[in-house]
Amino acid sequence: MITKIATLLTLVLLVVINFSIWSYINNPLQLQPWTKTTMGVTFDPMRKDDTQKTKTFHDPADIDADLALLADKVHAVRTYSVLKGLNEVPKLAAKHGLNITVGAWIGGDLEKNRQEIETLIQISREDNPKIVRIMVGNEVLLRNEITEEQLIDYIREVKKRTWRPVSTSETWDKWLAHPELVKEVDYIGVHILPYWEGIAADDAVDYVFDRYHALKQAYPDKPIIITEVGWPSDGQPFKHATASIANQARFLREFLNRAANEHIAYYIIEAFDQPWKMSDEGSAGAYWGIFNADRQPKYPMNGDVLTLPAWKNWAVGAAVFSIVLMGLFLFTRRNLKLPGLLFFGLIANLAASVIFWTVSIGAQQYQTSMTIAFWVLLVLMQMLAVTILLIESLEIAEIVWHRKTARTFTPLAPSSEFKYPKVSLHLPIHNEPPNMVRKTLEALNKVDYPNLEVLVMDNNTKDPAIWEPVKADCERLGVKFRFFHLENWPGFKAGAINHALEQTASDAEIIAVIDSDYMLSPNWLKCMVPYFDNDNVGFVQSPQDYRDRDLSTFKSFCYWEYAGFFNIGMVQRNEYNAIIQHGTMTMIRKSALQEVGKWAEWCICEDSELGVRLYEAGYDSVYCKDSFGQGLMPDTMSGYMTQRFRWVYGAMQIIKSHWRSFLPTKKSPLTPAQRYYFVAGWLPWFSDALALLFTTTSLILTGVLLYDPLHSELPVNAFLLPTIGLFSFKIIRSLWLYQARVPCSIWQSLGASLSGLSLTHTVARGTIQGLFTNGKPFMRTPKYEKQGALIAGLLTIRQELLLLILLGTAIWFMATLEHFDNLSGRLWIAVLSVQSVPYIATLITLLVSIAPAYRQGKSDTLAEEFDDV
Repeated sequence: MITKIATLLTLVLLVVINFSIWSYINNPLQLQPWTKTTMGVTFDPMRKDDTQKTKTFHDPADIDADLALLADKVHAVRTYSVLKGLNEVPKLAAKHGLNITVGAWIGGDLEKNRQEIETLIQISREDNPKIVRIMVGNEVLLRNEITEEQLIDYIREVKKRTWRPVSTSETWDKWLAHPELVKEVDYIGVHILPYWEGIAADDAVDYVFDRYHALKQAYPDKPIIITEVGWPSDGQPFKHATASIANQARFLREFLNRAANEHIAYYIIEAFDQPWKMSDEGSAGAYWGIFNADRQPKYPMNGDVLTLPAWKNWAVGAAVFSIVLMGLFLFTRRNLKLPGLLFFGLIANLAASVIFWTVSIGAQQYQTSMTIAFWVLLVLMQMLAVTILLIESLEIAEIVWHRKTARTFTPLAPSSEFKYPKVSLHLPIHNEPPNMVRKTLEALNKVDYPNLEVLVMDNNTKDPAIWEPVKADCERLGVKFRFFHLENWPGFKAGAINHALEQTASDAEIIAVIDSDYMLSPNWLKCMVPYFDNDNVGFVQSPQDYRDRDLSTFKSFCYWEYAGFFNIGMVQRNEYNAIIQHGTMTMIRKSALQEVGKWAEWCICEDSELGVRLYEAGYDSVYCKDSFGQGLMPDTMSGYMTQRFRWVYGAMQIIKSHWRSFLPTKKSPLTPAQRYYFVAGWLPWFSDALALLFTTTSLILTGVLLYDPLHSELPVNAFLLPTIGLFSFKIIRSLWLYQARVPCSIWQSLGASLSGLSLTHTVARGTIQGLFTNGKPFMRTPKYEKQGALIAGLLTIRQELLLLILLGTAIWFMATLEHFDNLSGRLWIAVLSVQSVPYIATLITLLVSIAPAYRQGKSDTLAEEFDDV
């Protein structure tokens, strides 16, 4: 009861802390207020879903509603065209007491230009005192669609046919570059948009007035109207300019107050957001409005500004989600100490907030069907990343802050009256060095067990010079050893040990399996067989261990990488009767093996698959972390990668065959803890597959934005958690748990992390291929493999090298791209850099593996063993 109350209080405390963080991030901005009426805004009545192609005519009712909304907020509006029904704007503006600068759109289509000019002149001749200026063209020289001479001809024609002031609109630099154009106009209509020049928001207003005064100094006798000035509230950063609500509000309030003090005429771009502009100007083009596309104000012009106005709703959603996450995990962990509850709860709250923050970003933006699909995919991948993060967090909490252990098994020393059941030990071999197998057989001959037979199953070794010496050794060692040479035998290793099962003595009760390179401790069977005295024990497992770790730095790295699984994962899984059975150092009750159907010849990890079936049949397992036998690790990077690929691919085969057992239903034959730990154990491999997916996506997105930086979006927020966040947490988790459970130094744990990282791509390939292909043949891990040259090693990791080169190239191009010389660009470089780390680890591990082996001290005896082969 006390534990549940403590858990509940912890949950409440964490939610309060999380809500406080949301509140702090969304602290209202204290900005200079704007209490007067804004002089002017640019106006386009296009709606959220309109495009230039779909909108053939503007409804006067829509225009009238828009102008009615603006009537008490601005003095004037400016338009860009007089076609498609926009010729009605001047009349409707007058109706609402708004002055208007009427514009005609000029471009490369001369026929359309003529329609614009004629309609503009017709409107200018109407008796409408609210028409204060005429604009012929907008940034037409900037777009280079007609020449200066053609534009001047249009201006002259309009001036001859109307009495109103006439000009055109161009950016400030175009006016300075075209003094002849200045002579032809009645006033200068200038666009000063610091965002598009990459100016930081803090410097933007000063920049506007600097450009204005420079233009004033160049043309002191010509009136100047700022016909476009503003800042976008969202969208892609441009150089040092960041689009956000906060920056837009800050810019507009400061500019409006300063323009009023200096008596400058201006038009803010723009009245309403125009989502259709994304296709022309990139994502930022949609967000220049004071109002959004639904005609709602983005923030007050007088009062506090919130960067996320609906943050409380999102914070509540994140809180509810985090409560669900914590409830699913924490209330099922009775043996977790309070610090463990706090740690996991903190991670759950942060993870929930990251998900909701990501969704809130997408919810505030204008989306198309394609971008919605993209965001849904990113959020789903984030959800998978969060699941992995929570499972690994729970592993830390359970290991570091566990109250007690309920299923700790140690070597037994039974009484002298204990009757040892007969054990049939099966030793499958295939093309193994006979000297190595001889050492295994000699160690077996020294095993101290009263009732033992050894069946050596040679599976499809073609060369008699390899298998005949093994046969001779078995004959020399006596009747306890029986040798079988199988020609053209199906089923690989599983097929061989299934045949051994058929040849097993009828009175044998226990089947033991070891690999051909293992040298057993004499007391393994005596210490572990007694656990079968419990009729419900289906299999007993001892850890894999290795005797060649001192031969090289590479093998030392591999040794400690393996040690993490056997000292951390297997120990924790054993607490919940959910260990992974692996094919060596395992013992199985023969009757249980026959009951569930022998070894699976369709699965390249027949050992793990059998363990699942034994659990499904209701049997228990025993795991003792004491070492009773030592084998040999892969000698090369290729062997290391092949072995891991086989494990991963086999696990995917198991998932596809037994997926119903892992579903959280009452029909599942597995316990909830077994389901959880099997899924949790495989999720890190899915994490590596997810990392490959994110890396591929990142490279594609980088290529797209390098090709078209203006219209490309960097979804940095969606990538931070699954890349930098998950990667950093995995490294911290590894080092933390190694120091807690593995008897190694910090440098050895770093070596283990390096070698583990080097297999990231291998694991990703194994996961993806295992899920979507079938029938992968058994892949043997060779022993005493000759170390290849550098070129051969590089060919082994050619996929990793290709991705590393692509990522390095992407980083270099991003660093040199001026468009993304901003925080967003630097974060994207960080994402690409983190994604390259596993591939760098692969290259480093390969170089370590082909470095000359060292032999010193206690490794000398082992080195002699290798020299004999």
